[in-house]
Amino acid sequence: MGQIIACANQKGGVGKTTTVVNLATYLGRLGERVLVVDLDPQGNATSGFGVDRALLAATFFDVALGDATLESVVVETVADNCWLAPASLSLAGAEVDLATMDQRERRLSVVLGDARNRYDYILLDCPPSLGLLTVNALTASDSVLIPTQCEYYALEGLSQLIATLNLIRDNLNPGLAIKGVVLTMYDARTNLSADVATEVRKHLGDAVFETVIPRSVRLSEAPSFGLPVALYRGDSRGAVAYAELAAELRGRDNRLVGEPAGRSEPLTATIEPRAVDTGVRTPIAIGGPT
Repeated sequence: MGQIIACANQKGGVGKTTTVVNLATYLGRLGERVLVVDLDPQGNATSGFGVDRALLAATFFDVALGDATLESVVVETVADNCWLAPASLSLAGAEVDLATMDQRERRLSVVLGDARNRYDYILLDCPPSLGLLTVNALTASDSVLIPTQCEYYALEGLSQLIATLNLIRDNLNPGLAIKGVVLTMYDARTNLSADVATEVRKHLGDAVFETVIPRSVRLSEAPSFGLPVALYRGDSRGAVAYAELAAELRGRDNRLVGEPAGRSEPLTATIEPRAVDTGVRTPIAIGGPT
């Protein structure tokens, strides 16, 4: 039975879609059957696979409202063993429509149905917010993957996201695990990237993937060609990093990373980037009841 993994961070520009598109591609290359569900109204995961939204008869918006089945909107992508449930701008209004439905936080759980029986991984590309679409994704998922940009503002958002994960676990999805934190846009030339990475690893421990995604011109260029970086410039640093991330992710289990077995109280930590001394300490909690 396949895993459902939400790729979430309410801060925009941290590499969520880049991670989903390229991670899915490399998991497919490892022989896994992967479905990407584009939940972002901007549809960047859709265009990142070279799918023209203007030519689609139906998108995930129709699925969310019950006007189409998931499999009826799924399309093949340019990547081997990788399929896509595309998004459209109509998803921007989905939260308004979902708000009037019964069990509105669990709509995606219903929609996905038995899809996990047809795929090894289902990756949900969440919008850059903590709205109803993201709540649906977290409620439907087995675990959450958190891309975090190696800059100070990303750390501020991380505490809010993890607090939201605790609420989801307490009220909607007790089994939600943290698959891991992925450090993205790492620039080895700056002290800030190194300091942020050090602080995150210090306080979140094995919740942080060993693989670090560097800043890469090729990663930025690939979407303009409608290609994952593996098919655009497979020898680039960004491509190699995502190949390593796919292998590392596949080796992780689905328990709460960073939470000792049997621990019932939330694990808290303070992250204080040494490069920027604000005098403010931000508590970050991982976990909750299991």
